[in-house]
Amino acid sequence: MTTTRRTLLRATAGFAVASPAILRAQAAWPTKPITIVVNFPAGGLTDGIARAFGQHVQQTTGQQVMIDNKPGASGNIGAALVARAPADGYTFLHSVSSTLVQNRVMFKTLGFDPDKDFTIVSGTSSGVLPVVVHKSVPVANLKEFVDYAKKNKVNFGSWALGSSAHVFAQGLNQKYGLDMEVVTYKGEAPMWQDMGAGQLQAAMGSPQAFNALLIKGEIKPIAAPSRVRAGKLPDVPTSIEQGFTDDAFVVRGWLALAAPAATPKPIVQKMSDLWVAAADSEPGRKMMESFGLTEKPLNHEEVMKDYEVLKATVIPRIVALGITPE
Repeated sequence: MTTTRRTLLRATAGFAVASPAILRAQAAWPTKPITIVVNFPAGGLTDGIARAFGQHVQQTTGQQVMIDNKPGASGNIGAALVARAPADGYTFLHSVSSTLVQNRVMFKTLGFDPDKDFTIVSGTSSGVLPVVVHKSVPVANLKEFVDYAKKNKVNFGSWALGSSAHVFAQGLNQKYGLDMEVVTYKGEAPMWQDMGAGQLQAAMGSPQAFNALLIKGEIKPIAAPSRVRAGKLPDVPTSIEQGFTDDAFVVRGWLALAAPAATPKPIVQKMSDLWVAAADSEPGRKMMESFGLTEKPLNHEEVMKDYEVLKATVIPRIVALGITPE
């Protein structure tokens, strides 16, 4: 009887040593509010998707989802905050893929390591981001725009340093000998404000974010820098259709929902499932339709694979442009 009790105590003691880590990984989640840090201002695609998808997560789990906008340094400030946050499944980053890919070669110091500090939970297509010009610019297509930029001063808006808009504009500069100035903003909202005021001659971004200017006739879309036309602007030809077949003129990327790297895998997987399902929820579907997005989000496994492809594709392209890290 004593031996049996002693053996049982040993076994129980061994279980007690091992169980906390197991329980932490398998504990019910979430049990308190979740914060999603958006590293760009309110009003753009990144913020809009975070709020709509976050609403689905809140409705499904019964826990409040708070959106915390932390713009600055092309997304680096918000990303660094999440990188240092507890890896407990209650702090996430919602960003553009350029924060994790392009920024590593655009800045000397990020304040975080994209590969070591994060795991990507899900990736939502950013859709087609058309190139538009101010109404004062007398062009109707990309070729005419290049000819115009050879003879006139052009300020080209970019929502962040190293963004797809930045790479696109620099690609035009390099390939066609232009001298456009890329004006960098902390997100889309302030960029479109300046476009409406006539301070920018061209910019690139999401149709929903510039829709008000389009309705007022303040801007004209001239190209879809993608392999397919924009769902909201089906009459605007792609860059490829206009003869701009260089890879630099075909934008590729997604919106990343990321978590601190040590976040337990079961939590990452559950949040991934919630985020993918959010695209079919009422708030998620409405938001995606408003931005003309049709592709379903990538789950955790899919986005981590595509992350490697994106790095291998985009990083050499930026390096080749000769952009000096800031």
